[in-house]
Amino acid sequence: MKLMKSLAVAALAGALGAGAAVAEEVKIGIAAEPYPPFASLDSSGEWGGWEIEIINAVCAAAELDCVITPVAWDGIIPSLTGQQIDAIMASMSITDERMKTIDFSDPYYNTPAVIVADKLIDIEPNAESLKGKVLGVQAATTHQAYATEHFADSAAEIRVYQTQDEANQDLVSGRIDAMQADSIAMSEFVNSDAGTCCEIKGTVPKDESILGKGVGAGLRKGDDDLREKINAGIAKIIEDGTHEEITARYFDTSILAE
Repeated sequence: MKLMKSLAVAALAGALGAGAAVAEEVKIGIAAEPYPPFASLDSSGEWGGWEIEIINAVCAAAELDCVITPVAWDGIIPSLTGQQIDAIMASMSITDERMKTIDFSDPYYNTPAVIVADKLIDIEPNAESLKGKVLGVQAATTHQAYATEHFADSAAEIRVYQTQDEANQDLVSGRIDAMQADSIAMSEFVNSDAGTCCEIKGTVPKDESILGKGVGAGLRKGDDDLREKINAGIAKIIEDGTHEEITARYFDTSILAE
């Protein structure tokens, strides 16, 4: 009787396996710090935003069972290489420096870097105009690397913050003169009640070697199978219009990588 029961259970399990594929569970690391409009917590404690919707769409298209896993930004790559998470989808730019440590999927968006300052201050997005100014940037970002390379000799100080919110607050309070950050995030900020003092002064000159080739999913070196699945998911949501549909709910323009 026990043998018959075991055979029946095995047969049922086999039938279920043959009838429907079980989705692979993947821990998608996002920054634990809010980064609107890409990712932030709502009043119920749920993560939402453009990038969260894109993650969900990519995972559905790739038939992956994804689990959103918040990680402190400055520890997100070590969390990936240490296998606490399986992929990073947290507005991480694809750069040569990062590719020494991790791999990337194809890009799923690309936006320029901008300088933001008080509306009453005459500042342009270049080294000459920023001479003697205090410039804020978020730690461990392409903006910190860019400012260090291009503005360190002219700015009075490059002040580094653990979160973008902290930089925003210091700009509003006048503790810094300007900050460099992503154009979409800054558009959200200057159009909010908190950022009414400020405006986008323009886009910094391009430097692809630092600012990267767009934003992609970060993956462990050699995890080619997952990279291919995520690439397929990205391609599918672009092709079927899902990417455009999600983007239209948040932005007035396409942010697809060219």
